[in-house]
Amino acid sequence: MLTVKDVMVAQVLTISPYSTLREALSMMRDRQVKSLVVDRMHAHDAYGLLGYRELLDTVVAQEGDVDLLNVYDAATIPAITVNEHLSVRQAAALMSRYHLSRLVVVEGNQLVGLLAMNDILARRMEELA
Repeated sequence: MLTVKDVMVAQVLTISPYSTLREALSMMRDRQVKSLVVDRMHAHDAYGLLGYRELLDTVVAQEGDVDLLNVYDAATIPAITVNEHLSVRQAAALMSRYHLSRLVVVEGNQLVGLLAMNDILARRMEELA
């Protein structure tokens, strides 16, 4: 059985919820990533997720100021998290049901990766080739 751990990206970029959206956009452009995991400020807090969809809504649709708004203002908090031992099939069903393109992967309460729908499909295409 293929698990989330087999497909996820372990090298995840994180950003403070207090960073500006300009800083987030700059980090995403420089590192060529489509999303950032928003750090927890305290151990009991939830992780967040900031991706193109949230930026499009906040910066373009709502005409938000990238220098005045913080990551916290635009990010999805809490992000949906899954355990790294969950099957990819179950993760894909969750993503499909809730129209998600990414899931934050945790072990216990610690960040261990990010699972993107593109990663699942790329892996599946490799298996079919």
